[in-house]
Amino acid sequence: MRMPPLVLAGALLGLVLAGPAAALEVGQKAPDFTLAGPGGKQIKLSEMVGKGPIVIYTFIQAFTGP
Repeated sequence: MRMPPLVLAGALLGLVLAGPAAALEVGQKAPDFTLAGPGGKQIKLSEMVGKGPIVIYTFIQAFTGP
C-alpha cells in the first residue's frame, strides 16, 4: 500500500513545525508521532512501520517564496 501524497505532505509539515530535535544515530528508532491525514484521520508512525519501510523526504524550498 502506497502512502497518499497528502499524508506525506502532512508528515513533512508536522516535522517542519515541530522545530529542531536531537539527531538520531544510525540504528536508533524514530520517536513515535501522530499526524492528521486525509479527512482528519489520525496516522501514527508506529502503525505505518508495520506495513513496510517509511521514507520521509523533505522539499524545504517548496514552501518558500520566490
